[in-house]
Amino acid sequence: MSTAQIAAVSSNAEYSFTKPNRESITLLAGLGVEGDVHAGVTVKHRSRVAADPTQPNLRQVHLIHRELFDEVAAAGFSVAPGQLGENVTTEGIDLHALPTGALLRLGEEAVVEVTGLRNPCPQINSFQDGLLKQVVGRDEEGRVVRKAGIMGVVHRGGTIRPGDSITVTLPELPHVPLERV
Repeated sequence: MSTAQIAAVSSNAEYSFTKPNRESITLLAGLGVEGDVHAGVTVKHRSRVAADPTQPNLRQVHLIHRELFDEVAAAGFSVAPGQLGENVTTEGIDLHALPTGALLRLGEEAVVEVTGLRNPCPQINSFQDGLLKQVVGRDEEGRVVRKAGIMGVVHRGGTIRPGDSITVTLPELPHVPLERV
């Protein structure tokens, strides 16, 4: 069995679909990624700000599993860490199987609480035409399946780097499945 780890870290101080990879990023408790445009106590994603700028920011940190890139590559798409706007690219962990409230210890210090699923937006097709259909679809029962990562809030800050381990602490039962945030 493989060990869960951080494959890449990314941030961007400007609104842009992609985020450049970094040697490290620093997570700030209650805020998000230091220097990232989406950091803050209240929501920073443009569509959410337009709806209600006073909403709490449940999307401080965006995590995607690197294995998604292999999956979309099989369909002819080329995606690398940071290109879908994530801050943390993981490896060896099924992010979408985590319940709401799961705690992810990233590296030695940082702890992120999982808040929900990323809701993929049409900008994904602007990045690569047709990619949106690869990261959002429907299951056998017709339910929407979102595969473009999960979102979280920073409980404890710290600096994280590629190669750092990821440890999961599940919340008490009953577990609440992830919904879009």
